[in-house]
Amino acid sequence: MSEHEAKRKQALPAMAVESLLNLSHVTDDIVFRARVPGRIEFLGKHTDYAGGRSLLCAAERGICVVAAPRRDDRVRVVDAITGEMFDESMSESPSMETTSQPGHWSTYVRTVARRVVRNFPALDAPSPTDTCPRSTGAITGADIVIASDLPQAAGMSSSSALVVAIFLALSRVNKLESREEYRRAIRTREQLAEYLGTIENGQSFDALAGERGVGTFGGSEDHTAILCASAGTLMQYAFCPVRLERTVPFPDNHVLVVATSGVAAEKTGAARDRYNRLSTMVAEILDRWQSSTGKRFPTLAAALDASPVAADEMRKMLSAEIGGAAGADKSSASRIDSINRLARFEHFLLESNELIPAAADALAEGDLERLGTIVDQSQRAAEQLLGNQIPETSLLARAARELGAVAASAFGAGFGGSVWALVRERDADVFQRRWAEAYAARFPVAARQSEILVTRAGPGVVELS
Repeated sequence: MSEHEAKRKQALPAMAVESLLNLSHVTDDIVFRARVPGRIEFLGKHTDYAGGRSLLCAAERGICVVAAPRRDDRVRVVDAITGEMFDESMSESPSMETTSQPGHWSTYVRTVARRVVRNFPALDAPSPTDTCPRSTGAITGADIVIASDLPQAAGMSSSSALVVAIFLALSRVNKLESREEYRRAIRTREQLAEYLGTIENGQSFDALAGERGVGTFGGSEDHTAILCASAGTLMQYAFCPVRLERTVPFPDNHVLVVATSGVAAEKTGAARDRYNRLSTMVAEILDRWQSSTGKRFPTLAAALDASPVAADEMRKMLSAEIGGAAGADKSSASRIDSINRLARFEHFLLESNELIPAAADALAEGDLERLGTIVDQSQRAAEQLLGNQIPETSLLARAARELGAVAASAFGAGFGGSVWALVRERDADVFQRRWAEAYAARFPVAARQSEILVTRAGPGVVELS
C-alpha cells in the first residue's frame, strides 16, 4: 500500500478495536483482525458469470474488520463509523422477505449468516453407540465491528467486501477451515472467492448447498479481486471456475484516479432488474445455442471455446431471430429482445476474447498509448452494446481522456458507479482538480455527491497483527 494511504487509514483498526471492546467487554478474545479492500475492475464488464475473463486489482480503500467469539449463536455487527448495529440469532434468522431493507448492508450480513448455518452446521459429539455425528443446526456467533473508508454503492464492491469480511470473521470464530465439508469444497483462495460469489447469487458450490442470495445474478469477479489481488499488479482471471491466466505489472509512476459518479449503483428495484437482465440474456443465448446444437455447456465462454466456428454460428443464430421478427412491428418487445441479445453477445465476445488479452499485452509491453485505445473501445462497447452506462459515467470517461489520462473506463455493475483514470502520479493532484471541475460544470447535482480518490493497485485481504 502507498505510504500516503497507509497513514491516512491508521485510525480505522484502532477505532474498530475500541468499538469491539466497548461492545463485548473482552480483553484478549479478538481472534480476527483484517483489512478487506474494495476492487477496481480495470476491464471485464459483465463477463465473469458468463465464464469470461476480467483484468482486476484491489483498491487501497476498504473495510477494517475485527471479531470476537460469543457464547451463543448471535451475530452482532456494528459499524464503528455510523454506529448502526445488526443483531440476530444465526439459527433462528427471520425471513429475508420480512426483515431485509433493500440495499442496506444488513441484507449482506444476514445472507452470509444464513449460508454459514446451512453449509456448516455444528456437530454433536457422537454417543458410544453412534459413530456418526449429528447436526444441531447451531453455530458459534460473533461480535464483529467494521470500519470502512470505501465509497458505498459506487461500483467499488463495497457489498462484496462486506460479504468477504463477515464470512472470514465467522470462519475464524468457528474454525471452518478445519471442517471436512470446507476442505472438500474449498482448497484455494480462488475457490473461496467462487464460493463467496455463490453466497451473493444464491447458487450452490460443490456440495455446499445454495441459500437465498441478495437478489442479483452476478459472479465472483469482485470476491476474487478482494481475496487474491497482489500489490502492484493487474491480474487477468477467467471464471467458472476461477483461474488465474496471467499477471502484468501496474505501470510505474502511475496511479488510478477514481471518480464516483454520485449516482448510486444500487442493486435494488429497477436498477437491479436492469443489472439482472444483462445476466439473463447470457443464459438465454446459451439456452438457444444448446437447443440448436443438442450439446450442453456450463457457460457461454465454454460454448464459444468448444469450436473455432462457434462464434460465427451463434451470431448467425441470433441474427436469424431478428430476421424472423422482421414482419413484426419494429418496436415489438420480441424484436427488441432479439436485437438486445445479439448486442449482448457481441459485447461479451469483444470484451472477454479480444480487448482484455490485448490490454494485458499492452501493459506487459509498456505500450500505454495502445492501452488507451483499447480501453476506449471497451468504454464505447459498454455504451453501445452492453447499454449499462449513464450520461454521468460516459462524461467522466470522455473528460478524463480529454484532460490527458492515459486511459479511462467506467467500472462495476453499471447504471451508476465510478470511472477510473490512469494518470502519471506527478500529475494526479492537478488532474483530480480539473476532472472535478469538468464534471461539476456538466452535472452539478451529481458532482455534489461525487468523491474523487487516488489509489494504486493494492493488496488483497491482509490480516492485521
